[in-house]
Amino acid sequence: MGHRVSEHAAIHWLEAGAACCARWRSESGLPPPKKIIIADDTMSADVAYRLACEGTALLWRGDFQNAKQLLQALARRADKKPRKISAIPSENFNLHRQAQSQRTRILAMILIPLSHDFSVSLNRAPDVRQACLEVYGAEKSGVDKSSTHNGNSVLALRELLGIIGAHEWRKKGVVITALNVGRVDGDARSLAEQAGRIYPHYGVFSPVRGEYVELVNTAPLPTTQLAFDIGTGTGVLAAVLARRGVQRVVATEQDPRAIICAQENLTRLGLNTQVQIVPANLFPAGRAPLIVCNPPWIPARPSSPIEHAIFDPDSRMLRGFLHGLAAHLEPSGEGWLILSDIAEHLGLRSRAELLAWIENAGLKIIARMDTKPHHPKTTDATDPLHTARAAEITSLWRLGTR
Repeated sequence: MGHRVSEHAAIHWLEAGAACCARWRSESGLPPPKKIIIADDTMSADVAYRLACEGTALLWRGDFQNAKQLLQALARRADKKPRKISAIPSENFNLHRQAQSQRTRILAMILIPLSHDFSVSLNRAPDVRQACLEVYGAEKSGVDKSSTHNGNSVLALRELLGIIGAHEWRKKGVVITALNVGRVDGDARSLAEQAGRIYPHYGVFSPVRGEYVELVNTAPLPTTQLAFDIGTGTGVLAAVLARRGVQRVVATEQDPRAIICAQENLTRLGLNTQVQIVPANLFPAGRAPLIVCNPPWIPARPSSPIEHAIFDPDSRMLRGFLHGLAAHLEPSGEGWLILSDIAEHLGLRSRAELLAWIENAGLKIIARMDTKPHHPKTTDATDPLHTARAAEITSLWRLGTR
């Protein structure tokens, strides 16, 4: 993950004349705010926004639903702030990331207290105990007698809402039509109900962009004996390969949360004996006639754990996959690289660079399959990166050794 704050990070504030302390939780790695005041339903959105911009955090003691409304009001004010725009795509991307980072810091200034059992003792607060348990783990709940905060903790409301949202995704799952289990005779269930589902965990990238999954589902298989899935995440591509008839899939992953997530998904789909998950950075031991990898698409630094599936500093995973592919491919085998060209449209990586990396790795291009993304942002003209998104193509590169 690389971005989490210390397990022992604490947050300090004054309340009713007394010094208070709690454990600070931030999965995105934000440090505990240094200046904190108590806030409740009497605080106006304008005052809250001014304080947040100044770096003052608001520890909420009012109604939980009112805190959510205040967060929305802060977001509206942050979004009205004029954005700098550059005609140079890479500069425009960097300006966008800076603006997003500043917006994130402002919206993280509304804080919510958690009790030792992960409950929120605010009026109209939802029961978030199970959602928090899925993120923090059972071993982290309960009172720590050696601490000064008795197991109580504080986190940003925005992060708590993300945890709640992840819990809902984990419950209902994401429909993957490539995992369709087939028709049910005499049953009027919809295709979505019949389809296989992937259940993403918090911090593990959700396969909501179906175009790259469909590429793997339709590319001609060079073999049905063995495949490697590099960086499996939720396990979705390993599951698709197994459902297509690949007898054995070895899926690698180094994120502990993703390993648990993938294992649970494959077990639920009945594919856990067909797919083996191996903790590894990139390749497992040995060779395979088919090796699949969907690395992060944008060469930039991630700012939170979930962004590790999107941002890859200096294209490290992409270059690592290409550099090691020949050594792990069997003769006449294929490496499938699933990659968007959005980095090219953002001016962050050129097509010439990618082709040079492929050639220098001793690889050749057998064929390439292209598809256009169909997520909502491709048609959102208000998106600062709309030009790049509108031109984006997602490709499956079929690579072999020279």
